[in-house]
Amino acid sequence: MNLDRSLRWVAAATFALVVFSLPSNLVAQPGAFGGGYGPPLAVVPPPKAFATSDEHYKFLLAAAKGGTKHTIASVPRWDGLWVTGGNTHMDSFIDPPGFKGKVREGVLTPPYEKAYKERWRQQQELGEVQYDRLTHCEPPGYPRWLLEPYSHEFVNLPQESYLINDFGPGIRRVYIGQEHKNVFGTHSWYGDTIGFWNGDTLVTNTTYLLPADFTRWSPMTSNQFESVETWQLKKYPGDVERLEVQVTFYDRHAFVKPVNAVYSFRRAKELEAAGHRVQHWECETSNNDVFEKGTTTSRLPGESGFKDARGSTLFPDLPGQSRDPIYNTTLPGGKEQK
Repeated sequence: MNLDRSLRWVAAATFALVVFSLPSNLVAQPGAFGGGYGPPLAVVPPPKAFATSDEHYKFLLAAAKGGTKHTIASVPRWDGLWVTGGNTHMDSFIDPPGFKGKVREGVLTPPYEKAYKERWRQQQELGEVQYDRLTHCEPPGYPRWLLEPYSHEFVNLPQESYLINDFGPGIRRVYIGQEHKNVFGTHSWYGDTIGFWNGDTLVTNTTYLLPADFTRWSPMTSNQFESVETWQLKKYPGDVERLEVQVTFYDRHAFVKPVNAVYSFRRAKELEAAGHRVQHWECETSNNDVFEKGTTTSRLPGESGFKDARGSTLFPDLPGQSRDPIYNTTLPGGKEQK
């Protein structure tokens, strides 16, 4: 089965779970990728143009006079579960209207613009992109982390912040008041993130990232991709709480000049009320996404080659080896055990 189609089924089910009990005062924001909530998202560009993320970050740090030194009692709290609440990143690369628009000229460098135009052609003509990195269990990585759905948790401590997406899972660690370190001398999916507080606003700088993408129908990024983010919790009428993330992306290989966007996360009170528990997503032994015959596709239950992560283990003769003794989901041919 086609990956985009299967993911749409998953997204529809997730969306139904998340929004079924939403109060009527949370209205989807037209034009915002992901369907934002609350007032329309607006990009706030940096105070001036910067050549690099390092220059940008140091300017903000100096303006904040070295940052606010929070204690465990004063550090801002973003407790609970959160889900994505919309973003504007597609506005940077595609002219309106949304998925019917054309690739903006002059935003990407010639080689990256050419590659993206082919990806966008596939999206428009086929209704999907033929290849997604997640096919072979690559994590979303950054910047895709910023728009991945599913549940999020944010834990702030005086010396470190943990930005967690349950998909992967993807955990970003923000080292407060520190300098960048590249301990292993290489790049990684989430890079190295440092930050400081300016009152209730968290400012971060991320570097040392592997080449990735914004999402499968958005542009690719290079190993020179970096960012500066400002995170702030905002409250709006109707009991709307939204974490807003103003971002400037830097990539000397991919962008003609830095790109600005705003992302958001909203409180998932309906998930909290339902008693939702965040689970670990495991991919290696249960990945049913494959790249074959020139396109990304998914194997569904009942299809040849489908892998059920809840099946029996490699030692079926030992007691207690069934992965799911409650519902007895051992695969056909395996030994049913309690």
